[in-house]
Amino acid sequence: MSSLRPSKTFLEAVADSLLVFDGAMGSLLYERGVFVTQNFEQLNVTKPDIVRKIHGDYLDAGANVLQTNTFGANRYCLERHGLVGEVRAYNLAGARLAREVAGTGAYVGGSIGPTGLVPGVSNDWDDELVAMTFAEQAAALHEGGADLLVLETFRHIDEIELAVNASRKGAPDLPILALITFDEGGTIADGSGPERVAERLARMRVDAMGVNHGDGPQLALAMIERMRDVGVPLCAKPNAGLPRTVDGRQLYMATPEYFDVFARRMIQAGARMVGGCCGTTPEHVKWMAKSARMLGGGDRPAPTARVKTMSDAPAGLIPTPLAERSSFAAKIAAGQFVVSVEVNPAPGLDPRPALEASKMLLANGVDIVNVADGPRAMARMSNMSFCSLLLRDYGIEPLMHICGRDRNLLAQMAHLLGAHVMGIRNLVVITGDPPKVGDYPEATAVYDLDAIGLLQMASNMNCGIDPAGKSFGGGKTSFVCATGFEPAAADFDKEVRRLEHKRAAGADLVMTQPVFQIDLLDRMLERTRDLAMPVMVGVLPLASYKNAEFLHNEVPGMQIPEPIRERMRKAAPGAEARKEGVAIAREMLFEVRDRVQGAYLMPPLGKYELALEVLDGLKR
Repeated sequence: MSSLRPSKTFLEAVADSLLVFDGAMGSLLYERGVFVTQNFEQLNVTKPDIVRKIHGDYLDAGANVLQTNTFGANRYCLERHGLVGEVRAYNLAGARLAREVAGTGAYVGGSIGPTGLVPGVSNDWDDELVAMTFAEQAAALHEGGADLLVLETFRHIDEIELAVNASRKGAPDLPILALITFDEGGTIADGSGPERVAERLARMRVDAMGVNHGDGPQLALAMIERMRDVGVPLCAKPNAGLPRTVDGRQLYMATPEYFDVFARRMIQAGARMVGGCCGTTPEHVKWMAKSARMLGGGDRPAPTARVKTMSDAPAGLIPTPLAERSSFAAKIAAGQFVVSVEVNPAPGLDPRPALEASKMLLANGVDIVNVADGPRAMARMSNMSFCSLLLRDYGIEPLMHICGRDRNLLAQMAHLLGAHVMGIRNLVVITGDPPKVGDYPEATAVYDLDAIGLLQMASNMNCGIDPAGKSFGGGKTSFVCATGFEPAAADFDKEVRRLEHKRAAGADLVMTQPVFQIDLLDRMLERTRDLAMPVMVGVLPLASYKNAEFLHNEVPGMQIPEPIRERMRKAAPGAEARKEGVAIAREMLFEVRDRVQGAYLMPPLGKYELALEVLDGLKR
């Protein structure tokens, strides 16, 4: 069993971000050829590859939580197949399969379903035996590597209470998510509505609660809206609508697009976790994952080593040596200290001030200007258009940012091909800020590819291979691929792991977020030394005390130490504050210049002259 797990606990992740659960297991097994008379949980032992493949498909689609194939692995359900003695074996194998696939990239939810009996009514009902099988399930799931227990599709409140108590005995260290199935009228078996159910679950001290199965996303949304007042994190995992018989097969008709609309509404109604039940597929999860990244700021556990590496890439042409891809790349390959300054056109139609600023910077020793791709999710002239003007009218070689937020896979491919034909060779590849942080929060984020996926695409294109694995006409591209890093990231281990994956996907160099604490940069350089990647340190001269406070408190990945903010507070607004900001930036940059290969300056508010003041005398 893999011992790799996400760096945060499940409950920490729920508190910090939106989580996406996977979708159906049973209906997907049926679609993939497993006949309905077969016991699905037995497949964990007899046909583990088919279960492993479904877990992997959901992980690739963006799921943060993989649920084990153990929903019916209790003695009562297994007894109907003559498998009553296999409770521990099937739960243990199911948890180990999910844990193996999830690695550090997802949490494993140990699925526990109801017995199928009616508490106190069915002849076979026995409190002690029911509790025993739930506790046995919980213990085996814990042993196999589950991060939480998911008690799902319960319609009898007494049965789920018994399951909660028994699960605590079997796996006392695991958090419990309790999911209830409501009928079309919004009640459970005893007639209780969602408000009463939520209060009862809260008294059981479950760690999270919510809705699953049922008539589809509309009902789930209505139930979540009525359960949200008890102060417990909420989860919604509805069916993909009601099944319909088509040509003798039971099909669920809710499309991924329709399902995603309600997933977003459920998040806005207070759900911290969304996912799917019967009829949902990896495509449904893919749509929900994009919405969760948009609404939740893009946080998710770091991906596992399932990311393709260059050695896994399709066979193609030999990439152009780094030194021959551009004049900027030649300097990097030669070990020269390089300086880049970010220049962006102002919103509107006039790029001339930014073009003239670029010309001024290069005339004063800057090696290259880089142009962001809608930074802070603000709309302005496309950076490829501005880069083409730099090349055509000024002969200036740009460093163009490309992010995953605004273009789907096809558009990213077209964007890169167009950039290369225009003569753009240098890229900074990032995931991109979600629209909700900018002036147009209603804009739809795409995120077909994150930074790792974009790097893999560009690297494959450098071999003449498109995303479908086919050769494209005209040879190959010769891109230089830089990527980002946050030395002050809250989850530093996750940031390092992502950089490792970016390197494997083809990143050539690193450009950090602005650094104000030298110890954070030193920590980064030490932890990433084995990657042998050139590092350009981010430098941002502060413009005012207000500017410093905003960056420290409102911009993710930025930490400005209190002594520096105090220096800015003491400086008079205006010229004196800008002078102090330059002095702070110079002190930091001159201190670390021998430990990095370059500087990446981000002058505030278009004050490009501040960049030159910071750089004065830097190159020896």
